[in-house]
Amino acid sequence: MDRQAVLNQARDTLRIEAEAVAALAERLGDDFVRAVGMLLETKGRAVLTGVGKSGAVARKLAATLASTGTPSAFMHPTEAAHGDLGMVTGEDVVIALSQSGESDELSTILPAIKRRGARLIVICGNAESTLARYADAYLDAAVEQEACPLGLAPTASAVAALAMGDALAMATMAARGVTVEEFAACHPAGTLGRKVLLRVQDIMHGGPDSPTVALGATVLEALIAMSKASVRGAVMVVDDEQRLCGFFTDGDLRVLMQKVPDRQRVMSEPIERVMTRQPTTCSPEMLAAEAARIMQEREFDNLPVVDAEGRAVGVLDIQDLIKVGLA
Repeated sequence: MDRQAVLNQARDTLRIEAEAVAALAERLGDDFVRAVGMLLETKGRAVLTGVGKSGAVARKLAATLASTGTPSAFMHPTEAAHGDLGMVTGEDVVIALSQSGESDELSTILPAIKRRGARLIVICGNAESTLARYADAYLDAAVEQEACPLGLAPTASAVAALAMGDALAMATMAARGVTVEEFAACHPAGTLGRKVLLRVQDIMHGGPDSPTVALGATVLEALIAMSKASVRGAVMVVDDEQRLCGFFTDGDLRVLMQKVPDRQRVMSEPIERVMTRQPTTCSPEMLAAEAARIMQEREFDNLPVVDAEGRAVGVLDIQDLIKVGLA
């Protein structure tokens, strides 16, 4: 194996594909704007179709469109010719991909797609092709050369089609005004979904799991309350109306023990004398990611959760944030 030849081929591939993508920007015009408008106006779905490498790109673009606010699905042209065409309605927009624009599989179903009333966006490398002539919007994805040393394998052409499809998806997303929250709603299991959607109330320890004691309690009673709750290491001190008056943690206990070596005296100490008054709190509606930021910046292991009236409703534990990947 010639090391230099290997590197030269790899560099040529990257250069050819990069140049192919860069050239697409100069070809964008009225048809591209029309295609975005079609996707914005449709009351149905975007149905992506293609065969071979174009089919693989179409599958990816269907997923990208779906995740950015445009309901989408992939339809294999061969299966479409044997019944799957029934998934296409007159309210749909079909996006067909083909480098040559002359694939038999697509040519077979084009008339039926048009008869069903669906509009057609074509991403293709041949403006004179059969596929391009059926298009309501034609997006030129032609390339000067493939990166394949034989000039045969779809390489630069596949990358160009993918890039043009991504440009279409991103322009549609921006025109639709998709928000971060809407995007995250399509990705509930991902990191972004957790950061944007997860609220403190979703993971806090509340109700019976919320460690609380009354203002008149002693340190010993506070420790017992800590040990009985599912979250360990902190207790909220509340008044008769459950409003938060203070917070006491095992860290506070260690500091107190250093100041007062007499254990019996420490245990009998009124909690209101040693608790932290006006502690940092969070609301149930706060983003869990924001609460995590506060806890990490201030090196807290626990954070009391209070409602709009100042009532103690739960405790947020750093371990719970770690479990969901936010700390």
